[in-house]
Amino acid sequence: MKRLTEYLNSNFIEAANALRPKRAAQRIIAYVESYDDISFWRSVFNEYESEKVHFEIMLPARTTLTKGKKQAMMNLLGKAYGRNMIACVDSDYDYLLQGATSTSRQMLENRFILHTYAYSIENFRCYADSLKQVCVLCTQNDSNVIDFKEYFKLYSRICYPLFVWNILLYRRHDTKTMSLLHFCEIVRLSSFTIENPAYSLQQLSKRVKHNISMLERQFPDLKEEHIKLSEEMTALGITPDETYFYIQGHHIMNGVTMRIMQPVCRHLRSKREEEIELYAYHRQQYNNELASYRHSQCDVATMLSKNTDYRNAPPFQRLKADIEKLLKDIV
Repeated sequence: MKRLTEYLNSNFIEAANALRPKRAAQRIIAYVESYDDISFWRSVFNEYESEKVHFEIMLPARTTLTKGKKQAMMNLLGKAYGRNMIACVDSDYDYLLQGATSTSRQMLENRFILHTYAYSIENFRCYADSLKQVCVLCTQNDSNVIDFKEYFKLYSRICYPLFVWNILLYRRHDTKTMSLLHFCEIVRLSSFTIENPAYSLQQLSKRVKHNISMLERQFPDLKEEHIKLSEEMTALGITPDETYFYIQGHHIMNGVTMRIMQPVCRHLRSKREEEIELYAYHRQQYNNELASYRHSQCDVATMLSKNTDYRNAPPFQRLKADIEKLLKDIV
């Protein structure tokens, strides 16, 4: 009995030890901007963890509540970063500014700073190819209501010329003529209906063209520079069809994606409830089925915030390539 107890204790301890983090693996601390970034970067790095390397995602400050991009990148200054310490940040406009500001230069020149290429993680969660699946998860209805991929392509094409103007002005350190807030206000969706989804794009197109005309009158000498910058954007991997990846993430999520998905999901739920009423044999069955269906539904904003089906998004593929190159150099 004593030997059996010792054997069981030994096996228990061995099993318990196996649950501990592998000390032999190289630990890489990844500083991120805020709470919301922790789960995103954890899901990114899960694919790359092995017996050789594991990542520990941390907020930028250990002893204070200070957060943000600059704080995350400052952790790499004057320290033995690289092999065991990296920063993981949203690109914001810094990738597109291409060194026009000190933050942009630091982010681009330090290979131990990984950035999203897309403006932020919210843009990934709004990946057009994944939005139908999000609607299905919210409504348990797989009917086709709108082609999200085509809609976001048209939205992006409309916004692209004004987007290039916004980047051009920011590169010239002019943040007043068209601030980021002002730009997002112009490219928001003022309305969206299932019956006429094109109307929202028509209204958007009018606002964009109006503002482009004003900028061209105000800065006639920048037209050539606008054309050159548009060509440079292509070289940086930004195409007119994918502009929505590079516009402020919170705007794309709240001012565009949610404004489309809310009515789409309401429509899908309504249609499903109509089917339940149509096919129910009696009132009790209708009530039971309706209660069951409503219990299976999920909140749109919650499901969108948890969306991880963006692995095929072009900027995410570029981020993965950077991670693989970095690990090849330091592990």
